[in-house]
Amino acid sequence: MSFDPRSIPIDPAAAAALARHGLEYRLLDPDDHDAMQAWVEAEHRGFHHARPRDVEREYGLAVAAERRVHGVYDPQAADPAVPVATVDGWPTGLSVPGGRSVDAWAVSGVTVAATHRRRGIARALMEGELANARNAGAAIAMLTVTEATIYGRYGYAPAAKAATVTIDRQRAHWIGPDVPGRVHFVEPADLREAAAAIARRAVARTPGEIDRWAGILDRALGLVDPQGDAARRVRTVRYDDGHGQAQGFVAYRITREPNEPGFVEFDFLVAATDDAERALWRFLVEQDFVTGVRGRLRSVDEPLPWLLEDPRAVTLTDVVDHLWVRILDPVEALAARRYGIAGTLDLEIADPLQHASGRFRLVVGERGRAEVERLDDAAAPARHALKLGVQELGAIYLGGVRPSVLARATRITAPAAGSLPLADRMFAADRTPHLSIWF
Repeated sequence: MSFDPRSIPIDPAAAAALARHGLEYRLLDPDDHDAMQAWVEAEHRGFHHARPRDVEREYGLAVAAERRVHGVYDPQAADPAVPVATVDGWPTGLSVPGGRSVDAWAVSGVTVAATHRRRGIARALMEGELANARNAGAAIAMLTVTEATIYGRYGYAPAAKAATVTIDRQRAHWIGPDVPGRVHFVEPADLREAAAAIARRAVARTPGEIDRWAGILDRALGLVDPQGDAARRVRTVRYDDGHGQAQGFVAYRITREPNEPGFVEFDFLVAATDDAERALWRFLVEQDFVTGVRGRLRSVDEPLPWLLEDPRAVTLTDVVDHLWVRILDPVEALAARRYGIAGTLDLEIADPLQHASGRFRLVVGERGRAEVERLDDAAAPARHALKLGVQELGAIYLGGVRPSVLARATRITAPAAGSLPLADRMFAADRTPHLSIWF
């Protein structure tokens, strides 16, 4: 989707719902510096962050300028120029099984001031973003969440998990194979161009990853405020394969007390190949004068325990339902991904908000490619079928949840015998879905 997301008309239903509470729903102009700056301040406040320093404010303005930014304003507030609620969204690709991508709408920056609860603001914002996504032609809306009880009412469902991976350095003896190529220390600024290319290839490997924007790489590499204390602690290494091609990188830091062993921590390990992944893990776990390694937002299906003599050196904590997906167009969404086996399956989808309701036939050929059609009421049913809600469809879409598990929880119904085993095998992904960033 290549277009200006600000060209979409403001959602009249959201504007009317907020107006009934005496509030104004506004689409911000990125050239209105004062309004955008007030929005960034409000977003920081909404997420309980400290007031931004100038460099952080400028970074926030640069990121927001590339997105569709909404604010909710209260004319009776002490400072009516500062929004009491925020949200932003933008079109982007979502990686799906089979190394393909689907047009999606990312939703971020959702905050409501504590002074303005219970006025229907969150509902107006969320339903407004679904309208924006539909108007943009997105098949899917998606977000990452801090609270798991809010977004299901709008049709979102957890589709990809993430976890914190911690390695005990004293128990971490590498038994994996040697990897061709080499790992280099590089300066973050020198890595920036290669990092973008590596990230594009890495995203395509894993269902649940989304296209990276420039700002997130700048932040990961410590380039937003390169002279700040946090940025100066960042060290970066790049993995080049046996042909000298850059295939992966990691940005990490070591926290330590004076004269004590440190602890390696990272949030951003990016690998475009399996060799790159192994080489970077080995570099991290074989550091000297450290007691452990900790990586956040890692896959729940990391290969690392199988590369160490003692798999118990690796522990997973903070396992969370990180990426939430909301199907808007079942035909486009289902046709975009590849499937585990051939088969025909009817899906009867219930959607209280009516974006994805209906009967759909999913026909998958021998090579895993799908054709999807909406069925009318007169269409004869297929042999195998599922009855499910839009949330359940979102949960199984990337292959992270088996349909049979949701059936055991009475969230999916399969009228005919054999439908659930077929659905499990069709929706299986060749790689566990995973999202390694916040957005």
